[in-house]
Amino acid sequence: MSAGPVSTTSLYDRAEKAARLIRSRTQTDTSVAVILGSGLGGFADELSGATAIRYDEIPGFARATVEGHAGRLVIGHIGDSAVAAMQGRFHFYEGYSLEEVTFPIRVLKLLGVRTLILTNASGALNVEFTPGSLMVITDHINLMGVNPLIGPNDERFGPRFPDLSNSYAPELQDVVLQQARDMGMQMFRGVYASLTGPSYETPAEIHMVRALGADAVGMSTVPEAIVARHMDMQVMGISCITNLAAGVSDRPVDHSQVMATGEQVREQFTELLRRVIPRL
Repeated sequence: MSAGPVSTTSLYDRAEKAARLIRSRTQTDTSVAVILGSGLGGFADELSGATAIRYDEIPGFARATVEGHAGRLVIGHIGDSAVAAMQGRFHFYEGYSLEEVTFPIRVLKLLGVRTLILTNASGALNVEFTPGSLMVITDHINLMGVNPLIGPNDERFGPRFPDLSNSYAPELQDVVLQQARDMGMQMFRGVYASLTGPSYETPAEIHMVRALGADAVGMSTVPEAIVARHMDMQVMGISCITNLAAGVSDRPVDHSQVMATGEQVREQFTELLRRVIPRL
């Protein structure tokens, strides 16, 4: 499915071309964007005065093929705050390169986005977590075996060796946790580990990832966070705990469970973002 590697100059030029198309379709400028994971895309439907652009209309954007990923960029408002929302993302396991997976992040930066909220559906490794709860990501472990920054570096995007000491801004973590407390929501802090998928992890793999210090596991987010930090964007990560990972629970894991739990938390999740975004 991947179109193969392209030059760094071509990548920057393609990102500028995509940004120009988006600017031509909307008059809304925003410094905040949110990537909506499996089952969480309903938030974009809540934006007022919104312009929706299908991914297949944006040059360089791939096609979202997974259930629960509508494949639209929606730009609108939460109250007085402008926000760009991606209804669905692209995944490495769909056959796309990590350059293609993270291309929208490059485009968002060129559109003026400075703060990126990454959301996902994930499996719990921490036995204190329960399906339907949320976890603010404090750090990540990249177990995908590849990094989206491999290859020539273009200084227009960022430095050759970006620092990831604070990949997920502590001050943004505090904002989301305070709003969750005000809502009476159950919300945890934790480390997110990303594997390639698409198969769910074996119990032995889950045992390994738990030993490495992860609290939740999934198949996305980390490449996007790395590229965002490469471009000096502030990153906030929120995981919706949709299931207990293999070996933590005896129940088989399937995507319908992920989607069902995402639908259950939709109202709370949307309200949380409504409260958080104006405070960024």
